Amino acid sequence: MEQQNFKTHKRLIFGYHGFTALAIFALIVGSIMNLINSAKDNYYSASLLVLISVVMLFMWFYIRSFALKAQDRAINAEESLRAFILSGKPMNNNLTIRQVIGLRFASDDEYVALADRAVKEKLSENGIKKAIQNWKPDTYRV
Repeated sequence: MEQQNFKTHKRLIFGYHGFTALAIFALIVGSIMNLINSAKDNYYSASLLVLISVVMLFMWFYIRSFALKAQDRAINAEESLRAFILSGKPMNNNLTIRQVIGLRFASDDEYVALADRAVKEKLSENGIKKAIQNWKPDTYRV
């Protein structure tokens, strides 16, 4: 596996981010075209197809967002423990969840200083990631 860094840490899964998104989009467009071109006695079934495709779009979005929320909670718990182990005190309450998620890539050597800097300078998640000198890979998040 390629060494993970700021440019390579994001992952796109073709089956989910590509094929499924394209298929749902095609289903929505096709079902709307079907509804527009359907005879009056087929409006009910054609409208159900539109409804199903819209429901699938919402499911596609929420399935991913719910999984990311669960991963964010796990990352927050892990990084809280890590901050305590490295500094001997609880993680700064002024860190946002996005900042904590960015800090997970920082090596132990720079973690505490970078966390303090993130609070003082109000660094964004990407700002934190760009400031990391010694990248700690996270290969488990999808």
